[in-house]
Amino acid sequence: QVDLVESGGGSVQSGGSLRLSCAVSGIDYSDYCMAWFRQAPGKERDGVAQREGVARMDNDGTTMYAESVKGRFTISQDNAKNTLYLQMTSLNPEDTGMYYCAAVQLAFCFALGDMKWYVARPDFAVWGQGTQVTVSS
Repeated sequence: QVDLVESGGGSVQSGGSLRLSCAVSGIDYSDYCMAWFRQAPGKERDGVAQREGVARMDNDGTTMYAESVKGRFTISQDNAKNTLYLQMTSLNPEDTGMYYCAAVQLAFCFALGDMKWYVARPDFAVWGQGTQVTVSS
């Protein structure tokens, strides 16, 4: 059973930095790509939470980022510790939200922008519980 546990969220001022961690267990990485998503406050459509993909890492180490975070966020993985990280710098209030670590089923490992069409599917990913990031101006 795949289990993901995030940590590292908190409150920072604009321009600050945070590093999120995701402890991963029970996973066969060949079945998934790993990603970080965020849900901004009040972002729901028809009662379904709208989660935006911000960073993704494939098994071969390839990474991709949403345009809004490119150059500021870095996704990385420590396989020895089974931990996924998201280093966030130059944070701004628009980065505020709940951040989720996800093991995305390979069938849905599309470009980050395209994942939004599938993110509500129950078979899309295994999710962590989320960690809150709040950036004040």
